[in-house]
Amino acid sequence: MATYVLIPPAGSGPWYWHLLADQLRERGHDVVAVDLPCDDDSAGLAEYTDVAVEAIGDRRDLVVVAQSLGAFTGPLVCDRVQADLLVLLTPMVPAPGESPGEWWGSTGYAEARQAQAEREGWTPEQNDDPGVIFFHELSPQLVEEATANARDQSGTPFEKPWPLKSWPDVPTRALLCRGDRFFPIDFSRKLVSDRLGITADEMDGGHPVALSRPRELADRLEEIRR
Repeated sequence: MATYVLIPPAGSGPWYWHLLADQLRERGHDVVAVDLPCDDDSAGLAEYTDVAVEAIGDRRDLVVVAQSLGAFTGPLVCDRVQADLLVLLTPMVPAPGESPGEWWGSTGYAEARQAQAEREGWTPEQNDDPGVIFFHELSPQLVEEATANARDQSGTPFEKPWPLKSWPDVPTRALLCRGDRFFPIDFSRKLVSDRLGITADEMDGGHPVALSRPRELADRLEEIRR
């Protein structure tokens, strides 16, 4: 049995993981869905890490799964606890000394999104529409639930540099979604290769894949863990 430690994307709480958590528990695993203080303006990455470490407690056999902005917190957690594996899911892969706020410009994100919009023939309005970019795989009911459970995201974690000088000593994999419209797949492949020196694993699905494809995601995480 493993303990899956799930670190959410921006503006999200434990609810985001509830379908995936059910799938992992059905497979016999413990799950810690970390409740980050994302709407607290006094909390930055250091406080996010403290909350995650406290939630883990004395659990062992840890598989840390960190999605999107959560990829800035996941390695900090692995620098403080003994984890067996770190999986970065559709991640903002950090670089030493780079703040999350600087990440967008230093990675060429805006250019990648614009190139995607031109390929797809999206208007500027469509390129900013959550229904097009985030929720295209979700049922209307799940979109309604996701909207109801969304949380404010403080800008505080985006302000300070990522504090690690090097990647923590933990086996690391990246799992990308080929249908991700928020982090286009070609952009993410290059980011993972350039910053981690690895080839990412891939699956179908959009950015909120824990909601759209929880069973498939659980299967892929189990494959990676094994």
